Amino acid sequence: MKIENLEDIINHFIAGNKNEKNIGIENEKFIFDKNNKNRSNYEQICKVLQYLHKNFGWNKVMENKNLIGLELNGKQVTLEPGNQIELAGEKLKNIHEACSESFQFQDQLIQACKEFNLDLMSVGYDPITKLKDVPSNPKKRYQVMTKEMPKSGKLSLEMMYQTAGTQINLDYSNEKNFSKIFKLVSYLSPLSIALFANSSMKESVFSQFLSYRSYVWQNTSRGGLPKIFLEDMNFEKYAEFSLNYPLLFLIKNSNYLFPKNYTFKDFVENKIIEIDRESPTKKDLETHLSTIFTEIRLKQYLEIRSIDACEWDCHCAAPAFYTGLIYGNLDEALYTLSKWKSDDVLNAYFDAPKKGLKTEIDGKDILNWSNIFLKISREGLIKRNFINSKKNNETIYLKNIENILSEKKTKAEKSLKIA
Repeated sequence: MKIENLEDIINHFIAGNKNEKNIGIENEKFIFDKNNKNRSNYEQICKVLQYLHKNFGWNKVMENKNLIGLELNGKQVTLEPGNQIELAGEKLKNIHEACSESFQFQDQLIQACKEFNLDLMSVGYDPITKLKDVPSNPKKRYQVMTKEMPKSGKLSLEMMYQTAGTQINLDYSNEKNFSKIFKLVSYLSPLSIALFANSSMKESVFSQFLSYRSYVWQNTSRGGLPKIFLEDMNFEKYAEFSLNYPLLFLIKNSNYLFPKNYTFKDFVENKIIEIDRESPTKKDLETHLSTIFTEIRLKQYLEIRSIDACEWDCHCAAPAFYTGLIYGNLDEALYTLSKWKSDDVLNAYFDAPKKGLKTEIDGKDILNWSNIFLKISREGLIKRNFINSKKNNETIYLKNIENILSEKKTKAEKSLKIA
């Protein structure tokens, strides 16, 4: 299928409309060598992937002759630029199922790491390693990004090689529903950064940020929270946004090309002479959408991207929080922030990595707002009424957030023992 105009991109997003309300969780982890505390190199990661393939039935994903990931029944294990491991889970019906899937993978990964004397670490930013010492891997996409990304974003390489996050993938039923979710998530980006802050250390010293990962992403090529995201968004506006977004690279016959100073609009209008003025395909559009690294992005689902990676005890907290708000109590959540001004949200967005829960929006700090939205989320999860085998609903996964708010300290502050 060729993408020939704006309408084709809009139709791509319309094709994402779903009656289901499924949840997908993506988690990134660092792996270290226990012997020398160095980040694991590609050879060590390949041993881990081979172990998962041999012992748990994962299928290998190859690029040329290089092992670059695994897949099994809708789940994917992918290799990030600095050999971080990511599990992209299957889209599932409730948090019980999504967490069970993640914990099963955790057990498998722990076994694999133990076999090769490796350690897992779940934080938003590598607290030990210098950027120059992070090992790379032969994945073509990352070789291209390593060359191109630093040209317009001073911390782009740190983003690629030093950060780890949790992403939440949620469905939308129609354009109106998409617009509501997009607004809520965009406006709550400062809260996500502050509440789930878990990346305070850099090269073994305090970075002066509670979420240094978020600061890095704010100073990354193709990242951030564009002001247009805080306006009323619809499929046409996002299609125009993506159409006018610069191309990072193109893939033709398995080769990566990086024509200079073109947008996707130039691609659609057959202006790229380096590829003989070809029109983009649906696959080209999907590739382009995947290189937009903003705090929230649209594919044929919505991806929430403002959350630091955290240990397994809090792994399901952010997905449960947003599931309750979006799938259980969306209108109430939107009404609660209806008086917020976009400029105040943007200011809070830039303050949150450093100030955390003390960041202010509309006269209240994020600690206060988090308690308000936690209550709304809990009510939403109760309304959803998904019960597990122990007769618990999904609110059990909010416990980690409840602890943060009762102690008035993020995980970053607890690790630093900051008062």
